[in-house]
Amino acid sequence: MRISIVDKYFFCFLTLVLSLTTAIHAQVITPQTLVFSKICAGSYNQFDATFNYSGFPALTTFEVLLSDNLGSFTNPTTTTTLATLDLSVSKKTITFAVPETLIGSEVYKLRIKSSTGYISGDFSIKDPNNSSATIPYFPAYYKPYEDVYFINNKNPAAYLCSGGTITLAIDNPTPSIPNSSPSNYPNIKYKWYKDANVISGQTGSSIIVNSAGTYYVEIDYASCTDSNSKSNSVIVTQVSGTVLPITSSLGNPFCSGGVATTLTSASGNTYQWYKENVKIEGATENTYQTNQSGTYSVSIDYGNCQSNSVINLEAYQIESSINIASTSTLVSGETKTVVATSNAINPTYEWYQNDVLISGATSNTYDVTIEGTYKVIVTQNSGCIIQDEIPFVVNPVVDSNVTTIPNLISPNNDGINDTWVIPQEYAVGNNAEVLVMDSNGEIVLKTNGYLNNWPEAALDFKNINPVYYYIITTQDKKVKKGSITIVK
Repeated sequence: MRISIVDKYFFCFLTLVLSLTTAIHAQVITPQTLVFSKICAGSYNQFDATFNYSGFPALTTFEVLLSDNLGSFTNPTTTTTLATLDLSVSKKTITFAVPETLIGSEVYKLRIKSSTGYISGDFSIKDPNNSSATIPYFPAYYKPYEDVYFINNKNPAAYLCSGGTITLAIDNPTPSIPNSSPSNYPNIKYKWYKDANVISGQTGSSIIVNSAGTYYVEIDYASCTDSNSKSNSVIVTQVSGTVLPITSSLGNPFCSGGVATTLTSASGNTYQWYKENVKIEGATENTYQTNQSGTYSVSIDYGNCQSNSVINLEAYQIESSINIASTSTLVSGETKTVVATSNAINPTYEWYQNDVLISGATSNTYDVTIEGTYKVIVTQNSGCIIQDEIPFVVNPVVDSNVTTIPNLISPNNDGINDTWVIPQEYAVGNNAEVLVMDSNGEIVLKTNGYLNNWPEAALDFKNINPVYYYIITTQDKKVKKGSITIVK
């Protein structure tokens, strides 16, 4: 039988079509059940899709397709870069990420598309309600904020007047730092709760409250909501002139060390702080910082009523003491052992004589051998670093046998008549003013607590015995006058 030219062309065309049809039908992509049950992307955004394939030519590439939020692939999202075919295996896993602009939904679907144009069927997940079945859709959400957050400035209590309102809002102390608060992400939706029940229609970052109850808010990530999605709880109480507590961030008593403590009042509409009942200008927030002790109060306005809160803020102190009186006497040649005791934790000690640090005196005891003005500084070195200073004076013993005011002394260090010793009634402890002047009228000594120790330094003279003059004025204004001759 003779075949025409037309028949030859038709035969070649049919052969080509059958060959192409066979090649296309031989391409197969079989999705495996996804290992995840939902996509909750955020700080972690890597997910695996595994599939089997066959019939594809070399250099074929694959990509993951994600449906829209309604489960449709009319306008799918390409979620990854291309993955190249490996002819030596029949299974491939593509790791993909979802876009940060993803619209959250419970019915996303996933497919694989090859560079030859072949698109697989839907991936599936295990049915959460039936372990022996699968379903072709899953929840997917991108969570821009995943850290903990707070409302009401972390304060667990808030107050309102009967018939009044207050606003509870998500804290946002640093708006310039996006990940510091969910309030910095305008697309986030919320669910507010009162007494564990959802408040209908409240999806913003704040809420106006007009009734008592326990409130909190939750970021609405639907199936991806977790423990970090929930804020702290706030108990809202109705008040009417009630005295409410003020808290100190460093406790009360507080350890300042130069660092301020933060005083926090209950939440209201407006505030005014006072110290010792004196208005503190500019202190109109519900917190006030101070490193000074004292009585602080705040007047809080709730719209239809007010409350006044008070705190007696005390600075932390240590209690220290010594075993002698603040003023004592010392007999010549005597040693007086002074012992310091303190409730300080891990204390150290510094001893001073006449405001000069005594080298090597670092224990809680010190042996005083000469008169003078002393002090010991006790420092607590654990916990609150704080100091306590204890001053004391050691005077020489006044000779009670002296009954007259001498007019002659011989300061030659022989232990006899070296200083001008006057009767007890004019010496230290009786508040008499003792004034000594030289022959030119220059004052060389003026004191209301004479220690019988003049002259303390050697007087420079040769052949002429200098004469000094004294005026003693008692507490009851009686006056004694005379002269003092210095001899060798």
